[in-house]
Amino acid sequence: MPASKTAVQDPTLETERALAAQGFRLVGGCDEVGRGALAGPVTVGLVVVDPLRAGPLQGVRDSKLLAPADRLALVPLIRAWAAAWGVGHSSAEEIDALGLVPALRLAGTRAWAAAAAARPDVVLLDGNLDWLGRREQPALFEGLDGGAGAGGDDGVDVAVRLKVKADLQCLSVAAASVLAKVERDALMTDYDAELPGYGWAVNKGYGTQAHRAAIAALGASAQHRHSWRLTIADQAQ
Repeated sequence: MPASKTAVQDPTLETERALAAQGFRLVGGCDEVGRGALAGPVTVGLVVVDPLRAGPLQGVRDSKLLAPADRLALVPLIRAWAAAWGVGHSSAEEIDALGLVPALRLAGTRAWAAAAAARPDVVLLDGNLDWLGRREQPALFEGLDGGAGAGGDDGVDVAVRLKVKADLQCLSVAAASVLAKVERDALMTDYDAELPGYGWAVNKGYGTQAHRAAIAALGASAQHRHSWRLTIADQAQ
């Protein structure tokens, strides 16, 4: 029987090896989670690999396609497989102060700093917007603990290559998405225990109808993004 047209292919190192053929010895795969949530941080994962030496890694896919238990089981395997790895966060307060894209860059800088064991020569970034590359930052960054480069030129100081659906196609990026998702989900579960009532252990801060109704009833917490339209009534304005 022919394969279904909707079947999901496992990600490979094909793109990473193409970059290695261009002279980039170490490749970093990078992805974010939490961009569209109403509460909690944006979280960035970075996984560094040597594409010519790294082998396949069974079971790794874009984190959205994996069950929570499967993601958790993959974390030690990914860490052992990677030449280096890091995860960074930008808080809801930082998102409000800086805006989403600068906050993503700040989280990416923190992930970069955490992956100090091996510096990639190029970073493969999921999507079509380079929020990770180095650029001049506004004065709002001054005084924030952003890791390497914060307070001046922030972001990574190597080439960034964009690829739409890299989290589905590129093994290093899929691995980064798993690390980021597991860490952010654990944070949201902890926050749910500290501030019950919003359902964060289940919705992970995303804008479900029940979450928006809880915000309307309880008010926004310190973990909410106050610059966003948080309730159903806010959305109607």
